[in-house]
Amino acid sequence: MAQTFIAEQLFDGEQFQRDVALTVDDGKVIAVGGDHPADAVRLQGLLAPGLIDVQVNGGGGALFNNDTTVSALAKMSAAHAKYGTTGFMPTLITDEVPVMQKAADAISAALKEEVPGVIGVHFEGPHLSKPKKGTHEEKYIRPLSEAELAIYARDDLGLKMVTLAPENVSPEDISKLVSLGVKVCLGHSNADGKTAAAAVAAGATGFTHLYNAMSPLHSRDPGMVGTALISDGCWCGLIADGHHVSAEAMTLALKAKPRGKIMLVTDAMSLVGSDETSFPLFDRIVTREGDKLTSTTGELAGSHLDMISAVRNIRDWCGVELAEALRMAALYPAQFLGTGGGRITQGVQADLILLDDELRVQKTWIGGQEVFSG
Repeated sequence: MAQTFIAEQLFDGEQFQRDVALTVDDGKVIAVGGDHPADAVRLQGLLAPGLIDVQVNGGGGALFNNDTTVSALAKMSAAHAKYGTTGFMPTLITDEVPVMQKAADAISAALKEEVPGVIGVHFEGPHLSKPKKGTHEEKYIRPLSEAELAIYARDDLGLKMVTLAPENVSPEDISKLVSLGVKVCLGHSNADGKTAAAAVAAGATGFTHLYNAMSPLHSRDPGMVGTALISDGCWCGLIADGHHVSAEAMTLALKAKPRGKIMLVTDAMSLVGSDETSFPLFDRIVTREGDKLTSTTGELAGSHLDMISAVRNIRDWCGVELAEALRMAALYPAQFLGTGGGRITQGVQADLILLDDELRVQKTWIGGQEVFSG
């Protein structure tokens, strides 16, 4: 049955409107504007497109590497929905082949069961650079083999992403992954600019958590960072938590990249949406102090960031206008993934969030179904 909302304010992905009707039926937006029927539900605040996060390791106490089940994915979905995420790529960091296979099976089952928000899978590794491994387990870092290719070739995983180091995966293999429908991102890499550029030419379209775990920009070689900034056709993920990247470095990226090519990501771990303060990661313990996660081996280990906080941070720290900050968290990830989402317009899935004046999430809808109410 169709339902009409009257939004006090609506951001459709491009512009703001006031006192506008929005009609939803069968999980989709069927009209924006028009009459205000007597039985319409009035929404106080800002109605905006749901946020899309392409890098989510965990949430609600569940870490995907530690719990490769549909139940864990449902916990992650519920935890991040509180913070406006309506579509996310569950992310498995470097691990053994059997764990990758179990993760793929869980993603497939979650898609069949229509677990809200799960839109695909992001394999961050295992084909990375050991010098730039970050918190990834070195003993599991390895070259691309037929075993992993068989997983990446599956057609029951929804959207597919793989983060790899181009010095360890050939341009020919990158092109092969692209032919399998994989979005190839470059990251955890010590590659020089020439190697990174060759990977882009082979079909890589993204850079995972810009600046972090990648070779820096030098005067005589752009490295991974410089190549990311000058590759106009590529998207860059940015962890706007104040620990991974400074406000000045984020501002530089925003000035260097074309509009629409910086997307906010969380790299969130299991503690988001939970009261826990630590969790095991392989043979280490990751501990939260405030909103910073640190491994017992000393490095940053993912983040305690959520998407709506990233929107507030990029606005407050870098002077990004609210409309653009929301696009960085919804429209631009959708464009990277090729989903057609990130907007509120006729025909799109009704993934919506309602925000108050402080940009706190009051309600979240996925496919027209309310999944969170604060």
